[in-house]
Formats: sequence, C-alpha cells, structure tokens
Amino acid sequence: MIRTFDAKSYTDLLVRYQPKPIANEAENEAAIALACELEHGPMRSLEEELFLELLITLIEKFEAENYPIPTSNAVSMLQHLMDARDLDKSDLIPVLGTETEVEKVFVSGRAIEIDEARKLADFFQVDMSFFL
Repeated sequence: MIRTFDAKSYTDLLVRYQPKPIANEAENEAAIALACELEHGPMRSLEEELFLELLITLIEKFEAENYPIPTSNAVSMLQHLMDARDLDKSDLIPVLGTETEVEKVFVSGRAIEIDEARKLADFFQVDMSFFL
C-alpha cells in the first residue's frame, strides 16, 4: 500500500499546533511533549510523520543554539585517551621524545604539532585529526 499525502490533513495539523521557531524553555518543553506524544502514537499518518519531523527540527535548532555541545580540544582528547588506558604524562615521553615536550603540550597549552599528532595517533591507534 502506498501512502499518499493529504494536504488538508497536514494543514489541519499546522492550524491546530501552529508550529513556529521555539523561543524559550517552556515552548521547548511543550514541543518535546508533543513530539513524544506523536512519536508514541499508534499508526502515525504520513502527515503526522512530516509534522513530527518539522517539530524535531525546531527542537534541535533551539537546543543547538541554547545548549551547545562544547568541542573538545586536542589536549582534552589526549587526556581522555590517557585516562581510558590508565596512563600518565610520563608514559608519553617515549612517544614525544622528552619530558619537556610532554610538559609543553599539557602546561603551556601550545598546539600539538603535526609530527607529534602523527606519533600520538600511532601510539593510541586513532586518527591524527584528533590531535590537530
């Protein structure tokens, strides 16, 4: 069975809920509640599917603007990889060459150089872009 789009049914949904960009937390919570209601409803129509997609887009836009996920930096990625393997800074001396080079990365906050990123990537078996 091929589902066909019913413009009147979709228009009725738009009139009933009047979607618009979400401006505050209360509107976001209401949009989330409606999305959950639609998501868990039995046998959603094609029009409800499309409306739900629109609603999720509005929610994602609001949350991306108001709750940004911080991007990690190279040193935090390095620290995470070390923590996951229960390593400390001294374990990186053979990788980076000297204790001074290791300290420069962690203390001075200088960027990890390309050759260092390559060595760290080989050591941790990850893509070197994690460190650049």
